[in-house]
Amino acid sequence: MAESIFGAVRDQMKQNLSDTLNAFGDGQADWAEFSVYALSQLLISALYLGFLLAVYALVISLARVVVGKQRAAQPLFGHARTGLRYLFGLGAVLVIMAQFGAAPELLKSMARAGLMALGFFVGWLVAGRLIREAMSRYRLDPSIRQLVENLFSVLTATFAAVTVLAQFGFDVVSIVAGLGIVGIAVGFAAQSTLSNFIAGITLLIERPFRIGDWVTINGQDGKVVKIALRTTWLRTRDNIFTMIPNDSVASSDIVNYSAEGATRLNIPVGIAYKESAKAAREVIMPVLLAHPEVLQSAGMEPRVVLKNLGDSSVDLEVKIWITPDNLDVQPRIMADVLEQIKEALDDAGIEIPFPHLQLFIDEAKGLKPLVEPLYPKLAGKS
Repeated sequence: MAESIFGAVRDQMKQNLSDTLNAFGDGQADWAEFSVYALSQLLISALYLGFLLAVYALVISLARVVVGKQRAAQPLFGHARTGLRYLFGLGAVLVIMAQFGAAPELLKSMARAGLMALGFFVGWLVAGRLIREAMSRYRLDPSIRQLVENLFSVLTATFAAVTVLAQFGFDVVSIVAGLGIVGIAVGFAAQSTLSNFIAGITLLIERPFRIGDWVTINGQDGKVVKIALRTTWLRTRDNIFTMIPNDSVASSDIVNYSAEGATRLNIPVGIAYKESAKAAREVIMPVLLAHPEVLQSAGMEPRVVLKNLGDSSVDLEVKIWITPDNLDVQPRIMADVLEQIKEALDDAGIEIPFPHLQLFIDEAKGLKPLVEPLYPKLAGKS
């Protein structure tokens, strides 16, 4: 039973393959002839491939001997090896296609297209290196460098694709016009994305902040870690990443704490009304002068000023400056300074008050039964 089923399946598959082959061969196909032809062509193609691989290996070995081991490890030699590998691969494809009877016009078109693609690749490498060197020489912002490199790569790839297609007889004008129509349609469908893209370019040109700056955008504090074409990335002190659309960034208020160098921190400190503000200042200043992360340069000396006379305390304000590098740990510095000030005031016996309320009651006769047992002498006087 099983053998008859497998035999029927085998005969049916053989019949289907034969019918398909006869359809391509106009009913004149011969299995034996086709098998001999296919095997011979595959064998010849394998010989060609082996020959090309041997020539490629020989050329690379000779090149390494000529240039030396140190130069062979440089990127330039790697690019040259990639280009040579590409040429041998292109030659292998053309040889195999010719072996299987490809038309001469198709082979010529593929050869021209392959060589032009290689030319675009070499031009992209050379021009890209020149552009990077120029941007480094003029010390452009890393975000602008990234934008220029991306645009150059996209333009090069687009021109290369259009040129390669033109070698196969495609109408380049029609392709460009079609891309323009598609671009308009995509533009209407992705207005938000385009708006963010344009805003990203505007931010890269105006540069209200740079990578590494501490900023406040839309009420969000963070360090700028990436300026992409669509979003701006912030990292908070809690190591939380926030991506804000560039359209929202460009239309909001931006506070940059790193743009002008050092930043001043204002720390409130309260003392009791019975204490002297001058004495408190004399206690606090040594703490500020001894702190390693508080700047002491001219114009940025730490100060202690009287800020306000509060309801329950004399409000002082400690003003210190820190470097932009310490903005990452700004809360830690403020907490450390405040703790040392508290200990210094406690050691000096200067009271740090807490809110309290004094209550005065006139002619509270209803409280007399409660007060007399506690204060008998005061009750007798009344």
